[in-house]
Amino acid sequence: MKHLLLPFDGSPSATRAARHAAELAVLIPGLRVSLLHVFDPVTLAPHGALVRNEVDSRYGAEAAALMAPAVQAFESAGLSVELHCRAGSPASEIALYVHEAGCDALVMGTRGMGAFAAILIGSVATRVLQLVSVPVTLVK
Repeated sequence: MKHLLLPFDGSPSATRAARHAAELAVLIPGLRVSLLHVFDPVTLAPHGALVRNEVDSRYGAEAAALMAPAVQAFESAGLSVELHCRAGSPASEIALYVHEAGCDALVMGTRGMGAFAAILIGSVATRVLQLVSVPVTLVK
């Protein structure tokens, strides 16, 4: 494993996934870790249409503040991470990032909606599993 992606939405399960990913990164010297936050485009709608690469420059500071608990998990272990943000459908943007950045593994939290809710509305984790071809570790 050379490049690990940690999608991060600020939820408690995402924070637990960050701690797990940091523990994993300690065991794999040289592992590159990217944190990715995907903004809901509805939240950004008042600011007009944004080109994908504009999201990082305009909302990077906001994403960095949201991802602070994840960054802290890595810094506590003496590791650094790369921060990225995008706007769009979380599952689609996560899968696209995996492909574009050449990630070879993914660690992400799951909110644990339960089987019935997942059947009705699905979950980001379920959709990511369907869209990527790399190993995915889900953390409750």
